[in-house]
Amino acid sequence: MCYNFFMKAESKTIQRLLKTAKGQIDGLLKMIDEDRDCMDISTQLLSTISILKKVNFEILSAHMNHCVRESFEKDSVDKQSKMDEVLGILNKLLK
Repeated sequence: MCYNFFMKAESKTIQRLLKTAKGQIDGLLKMIDEDRDCMDISTQLLSTISILKKVNFEILSAHMNHCVRESFEKDSVDKQSKMDEVLGILNKLLK
């Protein structure tokens, strides 16, 4: 397993994006409590989803550029498992 993705993905960028998403979720909860317009809530949800997708992309990119590449460069026996990991995530993303 590769756990050093934050060294490869920009940790500060990821943390900033996640804090922004957290703030947006807090805002969504407040909007619901205030019985705000459904379209406003939906727009805010889409914005939060977009941020989370960007974070996921950054982490997956780091994984591909570090862990998967390293596996192939070292002629490692776990090449297939690295490919299966990526395919598993792609399968989830496409659902």
